[in-house]
Amino acid sequence: MPSVISPQWQEKASGFFQSSGVKLKEAGQSAGSFVGEVAKDAKGNVGEVAEKVGSVVKSRWSLLQQPSTRHAMQERFISAAATTSFFLRKGFLETKDKVAVGKTKVEEVAKKTAQKSKTLLTDIERWQKGVASTDVFGVPIDILVQRQQSTRSVPYIMVRCADYLVLSGLNSPELFKAEGEKKVIHQLVSFYNQDQNAPIPEGVNPVDIAALMKCYLASLPEPLTTFELYNEIRGARSSIHAMKNTLKKIPTVNYMTLELITALLLRVSQKSLVNKMDARTLATEMAPILIWQRGQSPHLYDQFWNHSAKTSSKKYMDSNSNSSAWEMLEDEGENVDASSPIPLDDGLPIDLGAIDAIQCLIEHHNAIFTDANETVWR
Repeated sequence: MPSVISPQWQEKASGFFQSSGVKLKEAGQSAGSFVGEVAKDAKGNVGEVAEKVGSVVKSRWSLLQQPSTRHAMQERFISAAATTSFFLRKGFLETKDKVAVGKTKVEEVAKKTAQKSKTLLTDIERWQKGVASTDVFGVPIDILVQRQQSTRSVPYIMVRCADYLVLSGLNSPELFKAEGEKKVIHQLVSFYNQDQNAPIPEGVNPVDIAALMKCYLASLPEPLTTFELYNEIRGARSSIHAMKNTLKKIPTVNYMTLELITALLLRVSQKSLVNKMDARTLATEMAPILIWQRGQSPHLYDQFWNHSAKTSSKKYMDSNSNSSAWEMLEDEGENVDASSPIPLDDGLPIDLGAIDAIQCLIEHHNAIFTDANETVWR
């Protein structure tokens, strides 16, 4: 499939690198002027000191010819020479220090530019990856659904995970809050990056499936609610009518996937007496991966989808067909610490507006998503 960069990315990248070049040039010119002025001042200071010393020597030269004062004047002359040497060394050291400061300023600008460049190139790489590879995690959601060649506008992995939890996981304590096992999540990510149509392996803990769903949502380059509607969705949290109209503005794939997730969360909240997860608690856990601003994505999840080896996934496909999928998973990842929990806390400041918005979507799901028709078990 094609892997060229879209006009949107080309324009974004071109503008960024052009502005970065101008900033580097300005920083270099500024530092150069600064260093030049420092050197000029230092040169003037040295010349001034030398002129003063010369004047003293000239005015006292006649006295040096007198035997009675020759010894005393020699001592003064030696002292003046030592003083001159001290000022010269001090001037050169100060100049050297200021030149180093100027160099550091240029290096800081270059470092920041390099970091922004890396972020931008990573986003472009993800876009290309979504077009050219079979990966599921880290791929734009519209590209993934397009690859499915299906009339259903929801990623298969979300459908399978949701169905699995509805059938066997709603009573699991602290579902979507409890920490899953790092080893299992690594295996499942590799599994689905190789085959997005694969069923959920039998015997997987529902807590790990919920964590897998969160990892997938966090891996999206843009949240389901989109960057553009961040403030509008938060502002509509107190009105069902306003929320319903606002959500109509997001792409169809995002809308249908968000409907599926919030329908599942509603089902989970209805079992809160057993699983201890009411609508508010679920909203607190899910808001950071469903609504975020540019530059604030939950990067702690990257380790679970960014480093999943395809070699591990290939083994699942080549293994004995008589073995269950879960047995195949158990054979992998022996070098992963099975006791290591998934860091479900994204470390970002609590966004109460986002939490309120997700709580509204859960509690009033059926009234808000009246146009949705794909969630058969809601």
